[in-house]
Amino acid sequence: MRPLRRLIQLDEAIGLALCEAVEGKRTEVVQLLDASGRVVAEDIVSEIEVPPFSRSAMDGYAVRAKDTYGAARLKPVSLRLREKIYAGAIPKKAIAKSECSEIATGAMLPKGSDAVVMVEDTERHEGEVLVSEAVHPGQNVSKKGEDISKGTPVVSKGELLNPSKVGAVAALGRKSVKVYARPLVGVVPTGNEIAELGRSLRPGQVYNINSYTLAAVVTSNGGDVRKLDIVDDSLEELERVVRDNADCDMLVFSGGSSVGEKDIMLDVLERNGRVIFHGVAIKPGKPTLFGVVGKQLMFGMPGYPTACLSNAYVLLAPVLRKMARLPSKSPQAVTARMAKRIVSTTGRTQFLTVKLVGDVAHPAFKESGAITSMAFADGYVVIPADVDMLEKDEAVEVFLL
Repeated sequence: MRPLRRLIQLDEAIGLALCEAVEGKRTEVVQLLDASGRVVAEDIVSEIEVPPFSRSAMDGYAVRAKDTYGAARLKPVSLRLREKIYAGAIPKKAIAKSECSEIATGAMLPKGSDAVVMVEDTERHEGEVLVSEAVHPGQNVSKKGEDISKGTPVVSKGELLNPSKVGAVAALGRKSVKVYARPLVGVVPTGNEIAELGRSLRPGQVYNINSYTLAAVVTSNGGDVRKLDIVDDSLEELERVVRDNADCDMLVFSGGSSVGEKDIMLDVLERNGRVIFHGVAIKPGKPTLFGVVGKQLMFGMPGYPTACLSNAYVLLAPVLRKMARLPSKSPQAVTARMAKRIVSTTGRTQFLTVKLVGDVAHPAFKESGAITSMAFADGYVVIPADVDMLEKDEAVEVFLL
């Protein structure tokens, strides 16, 4: 057994890890259908006018606005109907004095017209249209280039593509876009005590939970996952995994980061790279390891599922988001009252999972090995390192999972 040399506070651990994280520089071209949630690696400037022609914003009649002046309910203006224009059709007839054309929403405005009268403000009588509401030039019309003019920056390098920005790029007719490549994260389960899903458990074994929870955290924070096979607790095997996956931007090991005889991730880092910290003053998840091998970041997470997942949320996610050039993300929080008194350990930040019943927070934590401590919880309460107790009915902030 090798006791942890020094525990550092959570804020310090996050700061140290972020200092080692580097924003990704690799780029790739993706189809626009796959671009939502990606970070743009180029300035996108419009080479066309959007819309490329003036079009009707309403179902109604294309007119010369001055022909409608003075129109009223009791004294409508009569205009001669020229044609019917559907969306996607090219108008065949220009509009002259006292004329109009029926027009659909999105259809091209005919020459000579400069406004559209809504159909609700008209009446049809054979070849005539009675207009009972005057319009001004440009009314109910989307002018050419009104949305996006040629030469306008649409998306800037470094921006996150959300659905509306994807739509703006689509309006330019582009099918693909250059984006920053996602960081590649190798997820490595360790230990003879875990078995892969679908296989029979031997006595003393449990299923591999951590690879799947870690993978979910990685993909939801901008990374691509390389799920690796379960690795034996041996120095040679762990070093082989590091060598064989040197192309990964980060390796995340679960298990092997503690202080037992077979917890040898520390040895791997000391022999092959730099140890940044080993041991964080949090509960659960104290035996967390972080270091660097070459340019590759390496996390050693606790093997117990709740400790592993909670540390992934607070340590892995922010580091990964920086590497992926994604904006930092804070969990949504609500205020609640504690259902019972909670005693905490002074000197360690505690993450207490809770179940919300109305505005009351009931503790849901069982123990670090119980994944249901988080799966059945609605959120968690952060108990600072300098707080030793939360009283019953005390107001707390619950961060939603």
